[in-house]
Amino acid sequence: MQTTDNRSSIEALHPSGGAVAEQLEFFPVPSPCRGICQSDQRGYCRGCLRSRDERFNWMKFTDAQKREVIRLCRQRFLRLQRAGKVDLPEEPEQPTLF
Repeated sequence: MQTTDNRSSIEALHPSGGAVAEQLEFFPVPSPCRGICQSDQRGYCRGCLRSRDERFNWMKFTDAQKREVIRLCRQRFLRLQRAGKVDLPEEPEQPTLF
């Protein structure tokens, strides 16, 4: 069983809580990398909007920390979108295998 502390942190990330939050614990959090890997003037990746530290430490982060990074990336994207500065490339240059 999960500890109360772990469950409350998941519910904080997912206010709906319940089954959705519990299911997230069963799957690893995938990297948001889009294969672009170029930094903007502020040091954020142009593809996934992670900071340098967030990119370099991704494999060391817990799933809860990874979900927090993804939440921050979404906030950064929305902030850029509202400012009319969304400049994301269409697709990564690396071809897909599927």
